[in-house]
Amino acid sequence: MKVLLVYAHPESRSLNGSLRDFTVAQLEAAGHDVQVSDLHAMKWKAVLDADDSSDRGDDAPFNASLASKRAFEHGTQSPDIAAEQEKLRWADALVLQFPLWWFSMPAILKGWVDRVYAYGFAYGVGEHSDTRWGNRYGEGTMAGKRAMLIVTTGGWESHYSARGINGPIDDVLFPIQHGILHYPGFDVLPPFLVYRTSKMDNTRWGAVRAALGRRLDGLWTDSPIRFRQQNGGAYDIPALTLRADIEPGRVGLGVHVEGGGGSEIS
Repeated sequence: MKVLLVYAHPESRSLNGSLRDFTVAQLEAAGHDVQVSDLHAMKWKAVLDADDSSDRGDDAPFNASLASKRAFEHGTQSPDIAAEQEKLRWADALVLQFPLWWFSMPAILKGWVDRVYAYGFAYGVGEHSDTRWGNRYGEGTMAGKRAMLIVTTGGWESHYSARGINGPIDDVLFPIQHGILHYPGFDVLPPFLVYRTSKMDNTRWGAVRAALGRRLDGLWTDSPIRFRQQNGGAYDIPALTLRADIEPGRVGLGVHVEGGGGSEIS
């Protein structure tokens, strides 16, 4: 199988660097092909702007979606964008690895998504009508591929628990796992998380490495998160709200996962 690892950390000698190196070695030892997009080493341009196309069109104000659509359709995208898209086409699985900075991914990785996920490539695909609102949330160009996050954070696991002050980790990562990965069709595996990164010694590193190895070995066999599909009948279209008879009386992000529950309406 083929794996694309998109790595977003500025220091290769960090814990993240060691996790990256272990991930590549583990996958290659199992016979998989691996490509790594090391965004800092690549000096990846994070800002989506008019310079992302060699054909800027007329003198109309810059519109990110329309410019992205035109460049993708006409083959005038910046070469770095086209190269990353080709890696995604090649890959059977995508791994995004990053430290959790201010409750999200680092800006350089968000910029990779902003620029690589072009209109017509990752969004804006499929029929849009009163009965179908595009091929997305479980469908789309990445359907049939798998994805997983490797995330490190300095906070304790309890800080990200159901009643933790930072909010449940599933909620914190929901915009990435549901919005960035499930949206274009990936089957999203539960994330691999490393908490309290400043408290790492050789014993704990051995345990982390063993746990990550097991997760990587299960990249194609572990069960993905059961996010509901947009066009699978669970949502009213075009309102795109969960049907009233599904999880009645519950709200919150968890209702978009089968069996995920949610908060009671009070």
